[in-house]
Amino acid sequence: MQLDDLIIVSVDDHVVEPPDMFERHVPAKYADVAPKLIRKDDGTDVWSFQGFEVPNIGLNAVAGRPKDEYGIDPTSFDEIRDGCFDVEKRILDMNANGVLGSLNFPSLPGFAGRLFAALEDKDTAVVLAQAYNDWHIDEWCGYAPERFIPLAIPMIWDPEACAAEIHRVAKKGCHAVTFPENPEPLGLPSLHSDHWDPFWRACSDEGTIVCMHIGSSSKLVMTSPDAPIDVMIVLQPMNIVQCAADLIHSPVFKKFPDLTVALSEGGIGWIPYFLERLDHSYTTHKAWTGADFGSQLPSEVFLEHVVLCYISDAVGVRLARDIGVDRITVEVDYPHSDTNWPFAPERMMEEFDTTDLTDAEINQITHENAMGFFSYDPFTTRPRERCTVGALRSEAIGWDVEPHPVVGKVPKERSGPVKITDLTPTA
Repeated sequence: MQLDDLIIVSVDDHVVEPPDMFERHVPAKYADVAPKLIRKDDGTDVWSFQGFEVPNIGLNAVAGRPKDEYGIDPTSFDEIRDGCFDVEKRILDMNANGVLGSLNFPSLPGFAGRLFAALEDKDTAVVLAQAYNDWHIDEWCGYAPERFIPLAIPMIWDPEACAAEIHRVAKKGCHAVTFPENPEPLGLPSLHSDHWDPFWRACSDEGTIVCMHIGSSSKLVMTSPDAPIDVMIVLQPMNIVQCAADLIHSPVFKKFPDLTVALSEGGIGWIPYFLERLDHSYTTHKAWTGADFGSQLPSEVFLEHVVLCYISDAVGVRLARDIGVDRITVEVDYPHSDTNWPFAPERMMEEFDTTDLTDAEINQITHENAMGFFSYDPFTTRPRERCTVGALRSEAIGWDVEPHPVVGKVPKERSGPVKITDLTPTA
């Protein structure tokens, strides 16, 4: 496989919502309660909603910035790359990175759409969540349907409303939804409860994949309050193993055998040992724990229902066959701090070159699995030969992808390492 012949579909990127996103989708009677962007005296932009402020934390939009400017301080739209919030510029950034398709997680409402749950008036909350979904599906993804995979946010305060929204957006061609990787820290019933059955059933009926992104439970990995933030950054992706163990031992897959879940931004290098541990624990302890997977091993059930996603994971790529090539998808994570933009093809090829994976297996990992799982077929409108890294980059010749510092930005002085307690969760 040559680099220019790769076709890349990223199942985990992010959008910074533009200031006017609600204007065309919220009925006039609700306009006053919709989030509004305001510029503060210090020059940062924040969303104002229900008397509190939602900032855009720096690490959420650092693509195109020198790494010494990374940080957790709030930013303004002037300080972030236009492709974060301008869909036309986003496509140019995708072209420059050789990326054909992209699924974009939200920023403002949180990965699992929990912002609107703060409203006491749940009818209004439903209107705002639907307005977000309509903007995302009709405007952001609708601008170039062959380039984007629509992703809805749920009404996590009401599983019946969740189910209704799954059916509504499916009619618009959206077959992916965000959901907390652990609802319990949000004060909601756990994955072991039957509370969520209407939601799971709707997703199963519509072929909607449930994307459980790291950090979507709002619970950060904290070893101690005075630990440097590096500890959290290292542990955060691997923390999704808790979600994996929770899911496989919940009744969800038994009740809904057609349901598919994606462990978004969770990486894959940990999977082989996890599967081994699952089966060992089951065979050793099932006689007294009551666990029952019928004629299957838990690892087999896991690999029938779970989509695995990685940004850069050399160990995982080398173990791809042990994991299951047909379950692995790739991510770019634009514009977050882990992004491999604008060199995703180079990073992927560096890892593929350490293996003996065939071209067919590489194609599965880089785009075919994503297309199948997410009901996404760009080839119906864009010829395959125009979808490769080489073809897309030829459409972005001259597009500036060099890192640029923010003019006039004075980095915040710190007396020591950044601590976990300095970080305000926004996901």
